[in-house]
Amino acid sequence: MNTDFWFCKHTWKRSANNTKWCLIGCSIGDFGTIALMQDSDVSVPIIFALAMINGIITSILLETFILIRQKMSFQIAIKTAAGMSLISMISMEFAMNLVDYLITGGAKFYFWVLPISLFFGFITPWPYNYWRLKKMGKACH
Repeated sequence: MNTDFWFCKHTWKRSANNTKWCLIGCSIGDFGTIALMQDSDVSVPIIFALAMINGIITSILLETFILIRQKMSFQIAIKTAAGMSLISMISMEFAMNLVDYLITGGAKFYFWVLPISLFFGFITPWPYNYWRLKKMGKACH
């Protein structure tokens, strides 16, 4: 890597947009699961595990929908969406759930926690998404 590797404004902008779409998809399933299960007798680690799985699923579904709207066939769209970076999605999910746990002390859904969780959910995978796009030409979306 040359010294200018981390200073490409175009790549930062594109990777931010990609990370944003991933965040939208992941947060739908993640926060939806936490909101539905917060008053259940299910343990916090299980709720967070289910929230992470559902977040990844909704991210893939959202990306598939977006790609189909861009005139891509369903088969290619689902394959492309499923090929997104799991490292990015898992780190995003983990960051959002960790923030939720540290602030609320459990798996609790509060609207005032959302901006904080979303911020850390975005900022955590963004450098990786930049690196992956710049180094390998691969975008998570």
